Amino acid sequence: MSPTPSPPAPRLGHPASPYLLHPCSRLPEGEGSKSGFELPPLALYIHIPWCVKKCPYCDFNSHAAGPTLPEEEYVDALLADLDEDLPRVYGRPLSSIFFGGGTPSMFSAKALGRLLQGVERRVAFAPDIEITLEANPGTFEQAKFRDYRSLGINRLSIGVQSFQADKLKALGRIHDGDEAVRAADMARAAGFDNFNLDLMHGLPQQSIEDALSDLRIAIAQAPTHLSWYQLTVEPNTVFWNQPPEVPEDDILWDIQEAGQALLAAEGYAQYEVSAYAQAGKAARHNLNYWTFGDFLGIGAGAHAKLSCPDGSISRSWKTRLPKDYLDSGKRFSAGERALGVDELPFEFLMNVLRLTDGVASELFTQRTGLPLSLLAEARSAAQQRGLMLADPARLVATREGQLFLNDLLQYFLP
Repeated sequence: MSPTPSPPAPRLGHPASPYLLHPCSRLPEGEGSKSGFELPPLALYIHIPWCVKKCPYCDFNSHAAGPTLPEEEYVDALLADLDEDLPRVYGRPLSSIFFGGGTPSMFSAKALGRLLQGVERRVAFAPDIEITLEANPGTFEQAKFRDYRSLGINRLSIGVQSFQADKLKALGRIHDGDEAVRAADMARAAGFDNFNLDLMHGLPQQSIEDALSDLRIAIAQAPTHLSWYQLTVEPNTVFWNQPPEVPEDDILWDIQEAGQALLAAEGYAQYEVSAYAQAGKAARHNLNYWTFGDFLGIGAGAHAKLSCPDGSISRSWKTRLPKDYLDSGKRFSAGERALGVDELPFEFLMNVLRLTDGVASELFTQRTGLPLSLLAEARSAAQQRGLMLADPARLVATREGQLFLNDLLQYFLP
Protein backbone atom coordinates (compact mmCIF):
# COMPACT_ATOMS: atom_id res chain seq x y z
CA MET A 1 0.00 0.00 0.00
CA SER A 2 1.40 3.38 -0.95
CA PRO A 3 1.82 5.86 1.89
CA THR A 4 -0.55 8.82 1.90
CA PRO A 5 1.26 12.16 2.21
CA SER A 6 0.29 14.14 5.29
CA PRO A 7 -1.26 17.59 4.92
CA PRO A 8 1.14 20.46 5.52
CA ALA A 9 2.24 21.10 9.09
CA PRO A 10 2.95 24.60 10.36
CA ARG A 11 6.42 26.04 10.60
CA LEU A 12 6.86 26.61 14.31
CA GLY A 13 8.91 29.69 14.91
CA HIS A 14 9.46 28.72 18.53
CA PRO A 15 8.93 25.56 20.57
CA ALA A 16 6.53 27.46 22.82
CA SER A 17 3.78 26.98 20.20
CA PRO A 18 3.38 23.19 20.20
CA TYR A 19 -0.39 23.00 19.82
CA LEU A 20 -0.93 24.60 16.42
CA LEU A 21 -2.44 21.87 14.24
CA HIS A 22 -1.46 18.89 16.35
CA PRO A 23 0.13 16.10 14.26
CA CYS A 24 -1.84 13.54 16.28
CA SER A 25 -5.05 15.12 15.03
CA ARG A 26 -4.07 14.14 11.50
CA LEU A 27 -3.99 10.41 12.27
CA PRO A 28 -7.04 8.19 11.79
CA GLU A 29 -9.56 8.37 14.61
CA GLY A 30 -9.32 5.56 17.13
CA GLU A 31 -11.34 4.51 20.12
CA GLY A 32 -9.63 6.87 22.55
CA SER A 33 -6.61 6.22 24.69
CA LYS A 34 -5.32 2.65 24.78
CA SER A 35 -5.27 0.90 28.12
CA GLY A 36 -1.77 0.38 29.51
CA PHE A 37 -0.06 2.49 26.85
CA GLU A 38 2.83 4.72 27.97
CA LEU A 39 4.61 7.30 25.85
CA PRO A 40 8.04 5.73 25.22
CA PRO A 41 11.44 7.39 25.59
CA LEU A 42 12.42 9.79 22.80
CA ALA A 43 15.62 9.83 20.73
CA LEU A 44 16.81 11.93 17.79
CA TYR A 45 18.44 10.72 14.58
CA ILE A 46 20.26 13.33 12.46
CA HIS A 47 21.17 12.36 8.90
CA ILE A 48 24.13 13.99 7.16
CA PRO A 49 24.08 12.56 3.64
CA TRP A 50 27.50 13.37 2.19
CA CYS A 51 30.53 11.08 1.77
CA VAL A 52 33.89 11.50 0.07
CA LYS A 53 32.73 8.76 -2.32
CA LYS A 54 29.93 6.24 -2.52
CA CYS A 55 31.00 2.71 -1.52
CA PRO A 56 29.90 -0.09 -3.89
CA TYR A 57 27.99 -1.98 -1.15
CA CYS A 58 26.19 1.04 0.32
CA ASP A 59 22.43 1.37 -0.09
CA PHE A 60 22.06 4.21 2.43
CA ASN A 61 20.95 7.69 1.39
CA SER A 62 24.49 8.97 0.84
CA HIS A 63 25.92 11.17 -1.90
CA ALA A 64 29.44 12.06 -3.01
CA ALA A 65 30.34 15.51 -1.70
CA GLY A 66 31.39 18.35 -3.95
CA PRO A 67 34.40 20.58 -3.28
CA THR A 68 32.52 22.42 -0.52
CA LEU A 69 29.82 21.27 1.89
CA PRO A 70 26.75 23.48 2.50
CA GLU A 71 27.24 23.24 6.25
CA GLU A 72 25.54 26.47 7.27
CA GLU A 73 22.55 25.96 4.99
CA TYR A 74 22.14 22.35 6.06
CA VAL A 75 22.27 23.16 9.78
CA ASP A 76 19.61 25.85 9.20
CA ALA A 77 17.46 23.28 7.39
CA LEU A 78 17.92 20.67 10.13
CA LEU A 79 16.76 23.07 12.82
CA ALA A 80 13.76 24.18 10.73
CA ASP A 81 12.99 20.49 10.15
CA LEU A 82 13.10 19.87 13.89
CA ASP A 83 10.75 22.83 14.47
CA GLU A 84 8.13 21.06 12.37
CA ASP A 85 8.36 17.97 14.58
CA LEU A 86 8.29 19.68 17.98
CA PRO A 87 4.57 19.01 18.61
CA ARG A 88 5.43 15.31 18.85
CA VAL A 89 7.88 15.75 21.74
CA TYR A 90 5.24 16.02 24.50
CA GLY A 91 7.71 17.29 27.07
CA ARG A 92 10.01 14.28 26.79
CA PRO A 93 13.78 14.86 27.01
CA LEU A 94 16.07 13.34 24.42
CA SER A 95 17.65 10.17 25.78
CA SER A 96 20.09 9.93 22.86
CA ILE A 97 21.19 11.60 19.63
CA PHE A 98 22.79 9.77 16.72
CA PHE A 99 24.56 11.48 13.82
CA GLY A 100 24.45 9.06 10.89
CA GLY A 101 25.15 9.25 7.22
CA GLY A 102 26.86 9.51 4.91
CA THR A 103 29.89 10.59 6.86
CA PRO A 104 28.91 13.05 9.61
CA SER A 105 32.57 13.55 10.57
CA MET A 106 33.00 15.47 7.31
CA PHE A 107 31.18 18.35 9.03
CA SER A 108 33.21 20.81 11.08
CA ALA A 109 32.97 20.96 14.86
CA LYS A 110 31.70 24.53 14.49
CA ALA A 111 28.72 23.41 12.39
CA LEU A 112 27.90 20.47 14.68
CA GLY A 113 28.24 22.70 17.74
CA ARG A 114 25.75 25.21 16.37
CA LEU A 115 23.40 22.34 15.53
CA LEU A 116 23.59 20.77 19.00
CA GLN A 117 23.03 24.13 20.66
CA GLY A 118 19.99 24.68 18.47
CA VAL A 119 18.61 21.24 19.26
CA GLU A 120 19.04 21.71 23.02
CA ARG A 121 17.26 25.07 22.89
CA ARG A 122 14.27 23.27 21.41
CA VAL A 123 14.24 19.93 23.26
CA ALA A 124 15.67 19.19 26.70
CA PHE A 125 18.58 16.74 26.97
CA ALA A 126 18.43 13.96 29.56
CA PRO A 127 21.24 14.43 32.12
CA ASP A 128 22.95 11.23 30.92
CA ILE A 129 22.24 11.71 27.21
CA GLU A 130 24.25 9.55 24.80
CA ILE A 131 25.41 11.47 21.71
CA THR A 132 26.99 9.32 18.98
CA LEU A 133 28.79 10.48 15.85
CA GLU A 134 29.63 8.15 12.97
CA ALA A 135 33.19 8.80 11.80
CA ASN A 136 35.57 7.56 9.16
CA PRO A 137 39.03 6.42 10.26
CA GLY A 138 40.75 8.80 7.84
CA THR A 139 43.39 11.19 9.17
CA PHE A 140 41.29 14.24 8.24
CA GLU A 141 38.45 13.08 10.48
CA GLN A 142 40.78 12.02 13.32
CA ALA A 143 42.10 15.57 13.62
CA LYS A 144 38.62 16.73 14.68
CA PHE A 145 37.94 14.12 17.37
CA ARG A 146 39.02 16.33 20.27
CA ASP A 147 36.82 19.18 19.07
CA TYR A 148 33.83 16.84 18.76
CA ARG A 149 34.36 15.63 22.31
CA SER A 150 34.37 19.22 23.59
CA LEU A 151 30.89 19.70 22.11
CA GLY A 152 29.43 17.01 24.37
CA ILE A 153 29.54 14.23 21.77
CA ASN A 154 30.43 11.30 24.04
CA ARG A 155 30.43 8.28 21.73
CA LEU A 156 32.04 7.57 18.35
CA SER A 157 31.16 4.85 15.85
CA ILE A 158 34.17 4.38 13.57
CA GLY A 159 33.57 2.72 10.20
CA VAL A 160 36.55 0.38 9.92
CA GLN A 161 34.93 -2.55 7.97
CA SER A 162 38.31 -4.34 7.70
CA PHE A 163 41.98 -3.84 8.53
CA GLN A 164 43.24 -5.69 5.44
CA ALA A 165 44.31 -3.78 2.35
CA ASP A 166 42.78 -6.10 -0.25
CA LYS A 167 39.44 -6.23 1.56
CA LEU A 168 39.31 -2.45 1.97
CA LYS A 169 40.07 -2.02 -1.72
CA ALA A 170 37.30 -4.47 -2.66
CA LEU A 171 34.87 -2.49 -0.47
CA GLY A 172 35.89 0.82 -2.03
CA ARG A 173 37.08 2.23 1.30
CA ILE A 174 39.52 5.14 1.24
CA HIS A 175 41.38 4.46 4.50
CA ASP A 176 43.97 1.79 5.28
CA GLY A 177 44.39 -0.53 8.24
CA ASP A 178 46.99 1.66 9.95
CA GLU A 179 44.66 4.65 9.82
CA ALA A 180 41.94 2.54 11.42
CA VAL A 181 44.23 1.61 14.32
CA ARG A 182 45.30 5.24 14.74
CA ALA A 183 41.66 6.34 14.76
CA ALA A 184 41.01 4.20 17.85
CA ASP A 185 44.12 5.69 19.51
CA MET A 186 42.97 9.20 18.61
CA ALA A 187 39.49 8.54 19.96
CA ARG A 188 40.90 7.56 23.35
CA ALA A 189 43.36 10.48 23.35
CA ALA A 190 40.48 12.85 22.61
CA GLY A 191 38.63 11.64 25.71
CA PHE A 192 36.23 9.11 24.21
CA ASP A 193 35.95 6.28 26.73
CA ASN A 194 32.99 4.83 24.79
CA PHE A 195 33.41 4.03 21.11
CA ASN A 196 32.29 1.46 18.58
CA LEU A 197 34.20 -0.15 15.74
CA ASP A 198 32.15 -1.20 12.72
CA LEU A 199 33.36 -4.42 11.06
CA MET A 200 32.07 -6.58 8.22
CA HIS A 201 32.56 -10.25 7.53
CA GLY A 202 31.74 -12.42 4.55
CA LEU A 203 33.89 -10.13 2.43
CA PRO A 204 35.09 -10.98 -1.10
CA GLN A 205 37.45 -14.00 -0.94
CA GLN A 206 37.57 -13.81 2.87
CA SER A 207 38.77 -16.88 4.77
CA ILE A 208 37.92 -17.75 8.37
CA GLU A 209 41.39 -16.66 9.42
CA ASP A 210 41.00 -13.34 7.56
CA ALA A 211 37.79 -12.63 9.47
CA LEU A 212 39.27 -13.62 12.83
CA SER A 213 42.35 -11.52 12.16
CA ASP A 214 40.14 -8.45 11.67
CA LEU A 215 38.35 -9.22 14.93
CA ARG A 216 41.60 -9.73 16.86
CA ILE A 217 43.01 -6.41 15.63
CA ALA A 218 39.74 -4.67 16.52
CA ILE A 219 39.64 -6.20 20.00
CA ALA A 220 43.26 -5.12 20.57
CA GLN A 221 42.08 -1.50 20.20
CA ALA A 222 39.85 -2.02 23.28
CA PRO A 223 36.60 -0.58 21.90
CA THR A 224 33.67 -0.71 24.29
CA HIS A 225 31.39 -1.89 21.48
CA LEU A 226 31.72 -3.83 18.24
CA SER A 227 29.23 -3.98 15.38
CA TRP A 228 30.10 -7.13 13.43
CA TYR A 229 27.82 -8.03 10.57
CA GLN A 230 27.83 -9.90 7.29
CA LEU A 231 28.16 -8.10 3.97
CA THR A 232 24.87 -8.25 2.07
CA VAL A 233 24.41 -7.33 -1.56
CA GLU A 234 21.54 -4.85 -1.79
CA PRO A 235 19.57 -3.51 -4.78
CA ASN A 236 20.60 -0.11 -6.18
CA THR A 237 24.28 -0.65 -5.37
CA VAL A 238 27.31 -1.28 -7.56
CA PHE A 239 27.65 -4.74 -5.99
CA TRP A 240 24.09 -5.58 -7.05
CA ASN A 241 25.01 -5.05 -10.71
CA GLN A 242 28.57 -6.37 -10.36
CA PRO A 243 28.36 -9.03 -7.61
CA PRO A 244 31.63 -9.75 -5.79
CA GLU A 245 32.83 -13.29 -5.12
CA VAL A 246 31.85 -13.86 -1.52
CA PRO A 247 32.52 -16.98 0.60
CA GLU A 248 30.25 -20.00 0.30
CA ASP A 249 27.51 -20.54 2.88
CA ASP A 250 29.48 -23.17 4.83
CA ILE A 251 32.41 -20.76 5.22
CA LEU A 252 30.06 -17.92 6.21
CA TRP A 253 28.58 -20.12 8.92
CA ASP A 254 32.02 -21.12 10.20
CA ILE A 255 33.12 -17.46 10.25
CA GLN A 256 30.07 -16.48 12.28
CA GLU A 257 30.47 -19.27 14.83
CA ALA A 258 34.22 -18.75 15.27
CA GLY A 259 33.84 -14.98 15.50
CA GLN A 260 31.09 -15.14 18.09
CA ALA A 261 33.14 -17.53 20.20
CA LEU A 262 36.15 -15.19 20.03
CA LEU A 263 34.09 -12.13 20.96
CA ALA A 264 32.51 -13.92 23.92
CA ALA A 265 35.91 -15.10 25.15
CA GLU A 266 37.18 -11.51 25.02
CA GLY A 267 34.30 -10.10 27.07
CA TYR A 268 32.06 -8.81 24.29
CA ALA A 269 28.55 -10.08 24.99
CA GLN A 270 26.20 -10.35 22.04
CA TYR A 271 23.05 -8.43 22.92
CA GLU A 272 21.59 -8.05 19.41
CA VAL A 273 21.90 -9.81 16.06
CA SER A 274 25.08 -7.94 15.07
CA ALA A 275 25.99 -5.97 18.22
CA TYR A 276 28.53 -6.93 20.89
CA ALA A 277 29.48 -4.87 23.92
CA GLN A 278 31.46 -4.80 27.09
CA ALA A 279 29.37 -4.80 30.27
CA GLY A 280 27.16 -1.71 30.47
CA LYS A 281 28.22 -0.40 27.04
CA ALA A 282 25.33 -1.45 24.79
CA ALA A 283 24.36 1.36 22.41
CA ARG A 284 21.49 3.14 24.14
CA HIS A 285 20.31 4.81 20.95
CA ASN A 286 19.96 1.52 19.13
CA LEU A 287 18.40 -0.14 22.17
CA ASN A 288 15.70 2.51 21.95
CA TYR A 289 14.96 1.40 18.36
CA TRP A 290 14.92 -2.26 19.31
CA THR A 291 12.61 -1.74 22.28
CA PHE A 292 10.10 0.15 20.10
CA GLY A 293 10.93 3.54 21.54
CA ASP A 294 10.16 6.78 19.71
CA PHE A 295 12.64 8.66 17.57
CA LEU A 296 12.56 11.90 15.68
CA GLY A 297 14.38 11.87 12.36
CA ILE A 298 15.73 15.04 10.75
CA GLY A 299 17.85 15.40 7.64
CA ALA A 300 17.60 14.27 4.03
CA GLY A 301 15.82 10.91 3.89
CA ALA A 302 15.60 10.50 7.68
CA HIS A 303 12.85 8.28 9.10
CA ALA A 304 10.95 8.62 12.36
CA LYS A 305 8.63 6.53 14.54
CA LEU A 306 6.44 8.61 16.84
CA SER A 307 3.58 8.00 19.25
CA CYS A 308 0.70 10.15 20.46
CA PRO A 309 -0.68 10.15 24.00
CA ASP A 310 -3.78 8.25 22.85
CA GLY A 311 -1.56 5.35 21.73
CA SER A 312 -1.70 5.98 17.99
CA ILE A 313 1.67 5.45 16.29
CA SER A 314 3.00 6.57 12.92
CA ARG A 315 6.10 6.28 10.80
CA SER A 316 7.25 9.22 8.70
CA TRP A 317 10.08 10.08 6.34
CA LYS A 318 11.77 13.22 5.04
CA THR A 319 12.63 14.50 1.58
CA ARG A 320 15.42 12.28 0.30
CA LEU A 321 17.64 14.28 -2.06
CA PRO A 322 19.88 16.90 -0.40
CA LYS A 323 19.16 19.51 -3.08
CA ASP A 324 15.41 19.14 -2.52
CA TYR A 325 15.81 19.09 1.25
CA LEU A 326 17.74 22.37 1.07
CA ASP A 327 15.07 23.98 -1.13
CA SER A 328 13.35 26.22 1.39
CA GLY A 329 10.26 26.34 -0.81
CA LYS A 330 9.43 22.71 0.04
CA ARG A 331 8.34 21.00 3.24
CA PHE A 332 10.78 18.59 4.77
CA SER A 333 8.21 15.84 5.27
CA ALA A 334 7.82 13.45 2.34
CA GLY A 335 5.17 11.26 3.94
CA GLU A 336 3.59 9.83 7.07
CA ARG A 337 1.65 6.63 7.65
CA ALA A 338 -0.32 5.63 10.70
CA LEU A 339 0.28 2.08 11.85
CA GLY A 340 -2.91 0.03 12.06
CA VAL A 341 -3.72 -1.94 15.19
CA ASP A 342 -3.28 -5.15 13.19
CA GLU A 343 0.28 -4.10 12.25
CA LEU A 344 1.53 -3.31 15.73
CA PRO A 345 2.37 -6.85 16.93
CA PHE A 346 4.61 -7.44 13.90
CA GLU A 347 6.18 -3.97 14.09
CA PHE A 348 6.92 -4.41 17.79
CA LEU A 349 8.31 -7.94 17.52
CA MET A 350 10.34 -7.19 14.41
CA ASN A 351 12.45 -4.98 16.68
CA VAL A 352 12.47 -6.60 20.12
CA LEU A 353 13.17 -10.13 18.90
CA ARG A 354 16.50 -8.93 17.53
CA LEU A 355 17.64 -8.62 21.15
CA THR A 356 19.40 -11.70 22.52
CA ASP A 357 17.52 -11.45 25.82
CA GLY A 358 14.30 -10.12 24.31
CA VAL A 359 12.15 -7.89 26.51
CA ALA A 360 9.77 -8.19 29.44
CA SER A 361 6.36 -9.30 28.17
CA GLU A 362 4.66 -6.27 29.75
CA LEU A 363 6.54 -3.96 27.38
CA PHE A 364 4.23 -5.07 24.55
CA THR A 365 1.23 -3.40 26.20
CA GLN A 366 3.23 -0.38 27.35
CA ARG A 367 4.46 0.34 23.81
CA THR A 368 1.35 -0.64 21.80
CA GLY A 369 -1.61 -0.35 24.19
CA LEU A 370 -2.71 -3.84 23.13
CA PRO A 371 -3.30 -6.81 25.44
CA LEU A 372 -0.58 -9.44 25.58
CA SER A 373 -3.25 -12.09 24.95
CA LEU A 374 -3.35 -10.89 21.34
CA LEU A 375 -0.01 -12.68 20.78
CA ALA A 376 -1.00 -15.94 22.46
CA GLU A 377 -1.85 -18.09 19.44
CA ALA A 378 1.10 -17.04 17.27
CA ARG A 379 3.45 -17.15 20.26
CA SER A 380 2.40 -20.73 21.06
CA ALA A 381 2.96 -21.82 17.46
CA ALA A 382 6.43 -20.23 17.40
CA GLN A 383 7.31 -21.93 20.69
CA GLN A 384 6.25 -25.31 19.31
CA ARG A 385 8.59 -24.75 16.36
CA GLY A 386 11.42 -24.01 18.80
CA LEU A 387 11.72 -20.37 17.63
CA MET A 388 10.61 -18.66 20.86
CA LEU A 389 11.26 -19.50 24.49
CA ALA A 390 8.25 -20.61 26.52
CA ASP A 391 8.82 -17.93 29.16
CA PRO A 392 5.61 -16.10 30.12
CA ALA A 393 7.59 -13.21 31.60
CA ARG A 394 9.62 -12.46 28.47
CA LEU A 395 9.26 -12.17 24.73
CA VAL A 396 12.50 -13.71 23.51
CA ALA A 397 13.66 -15.75 20.53
CA THR A 398 15.59 -18.97 20.93
CA ARG A 399 19.02 -19.26 19.38
CA GLU A 400 17.39 -20.84 16.34
CA GLY A 401 14.76 -18.10 16.28
CA GLN A 402 17.44 -15.44 16.09
CA LEU A 403 19.20 -17.27 13.28
CA PHE A 404 15.91 -17.61 11.36
CA LEU A 405 14.27 -14.39 12.46
CA ASN A 406 12.31 -13.92 9.24
CA ASP A 407 10.73 -17.35 9.72
CA LEU A 408 9.82 -16.46 13.31
CA LEU A 409 8.25 -13.16 12.34
CA GLN A 410 5.96 -14.86 9.82
CA TYR A 411 3.82 -16.02 12.75
CA PHE A 412 2.99 -12.42 13.63
CA LEU A 413 2.16 -10.98 10.21
CA PRO A 414 -1.16 -9.11 10.09
